[in-house]
Amino acid sequence: MSSYQRFAAHAAFICLSFTSISVLAEDHPYTEGPVVNVAGIRTANGKFEEYMKFIATTWRQTMEAGKQAGDVISYEVLTVQPRGENDPDIYLVTRYKNWAALDGWIAKGDAISKKVEGSVEASNRSFSDRDKMRRTVGSATMQVLNLK
Repeated sequence: MSSYQRFAAHAAFICLSFTSISVLAEDHPYTEGPVVNVAGIRTANGKFEEYMKFIATTWRQTMEAGKQAGDVISYEVLTVQPRGENDPDIYLVTRYKNWAALDGWIAKGDAISKKVEGSVEASNRSFSDRDKMRRTVGSATMQVLNLK
């Protein structure tokens, strides 16, 4: 077998391999959608309204800044009746464009903190102050799969 024939055979094999990979990718019954983060929050006794004031101001401004930057698609606040003392009474739901929207999140978050609260230090202080109002029970980040 000549080197030309060997080269042609290898090229044909590689082309067929890539074709079969793309066909397999098209066989999925879904497409990848946005990335969603759900944070479970439990407010301290008597602090629900105080925490909701923070949500309606600073947290909302932070989410709007994320939307302006093109990383956040949407956000919402859900309230739930807790089943026990360690269950959340609020869920904060944030939808991101994709996983790449979370790349470089520390730098993006610092820029938003400076814009919304004046400085990263001020943001850190307010984060610490919120510990008196609530605690994070848990958080999950997941991706939506849109069925075809």
